Amino acid sequence: MVKSLYTNCGKRFFDIITSYFLIIFFSPIIILIYLLILISKENPIFKQKRVGLDRKMFKIYKFRTLASNTSNIESKKIKNIKYIFLGKILRRTNLDELPQLFNIAKGDMSLIGPRPCLKNQRKLIQIRNKEKIFKLKPGLTGLAQVNSYDNMSDLIKVKYEKKYLTNISFIYDIIIIIKTFKYLLKQPPKY
Repeated sequence: MVKSLYTNCGKRFFDIITSYFLIIFFSPIIILIYLLILISKENPIFKQKRVGLDRKMFKIYKFRTLASNTSNIESKKIKNIKYIFLGKILRRTNLDELPQLFNIAKGDMSLIGPRPCLKNQRKLIQIRNKEKIFKLKPGLTGLAQVNSYDNMSDLIKVKYEKKYLTNISFIYDIIIIIKTFKYLLKQPPKY
């Protein structure tokens, strides 16, 4: 990773400013979703340990979309998914990811970076480790995400993450943010 003024301090400053702005901007939606899940008698915030910067574990925050007794594995590997009230809608619209803005504000995550993986995703961890991807903070979005992340192999994901790692800049982050909004406006995936 090429160190620059942006990677040394600008990226963190950008993350802080952007995450606080987005938390304030989305606060009515965040509060509404929180209350609607609470009414359904579930804990609204789902916390899960994920692999972060330098392979250190951290707790990621998401809105709960699955029943609280669901296995702690990748969603695509769960058979007979049991969604809670609004769970499917939150997943399809990516609104379940909004609490990660607090992870970004805390410094566990960045706005742009590789999606944080579960500790049992050994193959992905091994490939990321080899390519030094863990030198990046995990992100809310990233180059792999805007290129159809869920449908790609671990090798392809890491290829995109490596490309990002070697080309980090403010302009590149802005381009990825624009591509993220375009991606979110497409027909959502079916779960």
